[in-house]
Amino acid sequence: MTVSILHRVTGGALYFGTLLIAWWLLAAATSERQFDLANAVFGSWAGRCVLLGYTWALVHHMLGGIRHLIWDTGSGLEKTTASSMARLQIVAAIVLTLLVWIAGYAARGAF
Repeated sequence: MTVSILHRVTGGALYFGTLLIAWWLLAAATSERQFDLANAVFGSWAGRCVLLGYTWALVHHMLGGIRHLIWDTGSGLEKTTASSMARLQIVAAIVLTLLVWIAGYAARGAF
């Protein structure tokens, strides 16, 4: 039940996060001043926390979609299997989010 609720919450969070990405793209297309402002917001401590949350929401929602796709085949519908898949989804979302951020920082040469 918790993972089902999280799936819905992350769907809503993705809507909000996509608006932020659209703002960043519009700022990039508008002017250097607007782009610098957007980068300052996203580069701040709070902005990075929002981006980290957005990344987690994106990964968690994607994994939930994959879990539902598996269920659509008729597999994994037993209570113990479904519960195990739900726990795995939460752990995998955290691990994959951290790996995405580590790869992003490595690509920027921050390590």
